[in-house]
Amino acid sequence: MKLTDVWFTALSESENGNMVFISGRDHIMSFIKSGKFKERAEIYWKYEGDSKGMPHNDTAKLMEEVLEALRNSMEKDKLAILTGIYTGDNERTMVFVTRNVPAFGERLNSALSSFELLPITIYTEKDPDNEEYLDMLEMKSNESE
Repeated sequence: MKLTDVWFTALSESENGNMVFISGRDHIMSFIKSGKFKERAEIYWKYEGDSKGMPHNDTAKLMEEVLEALRNSMEKDKLAILTGIYTGDNERTMVFVTRNVPAFGERLNSALSSFELLPITIYTEKDPDNEEYLDMLEMKSNESE
């Protein structure tokens, strides 16, 4: 299985009407179907956004640096795979599927150790059928219609 860096974008709307941009990982069904990634980790980053709920340039730049550090750390041996990024309505959510939540947490701390304390919270849950990822894929289908 080869992990590619192919993404799709879609738009959604928050409950209060703000736009949310979705970047979803494409061409990873072989990993999803392998049955090895039974848990999901979501990293939430609340920020003070512009009038449309999008991050200001400095915040966006920091978010990209953090995202790159996380991807490099998690995906080097496929402990976890970044499947989606939701940005808008004053929050970014980064979604990973992982083989092992405790190892994910340890690696997250290590990957982020060079950054100042970040305003993030982490949520994990068992998702053996990868429902969140499959739901996000449906948004890709809806965008192409």
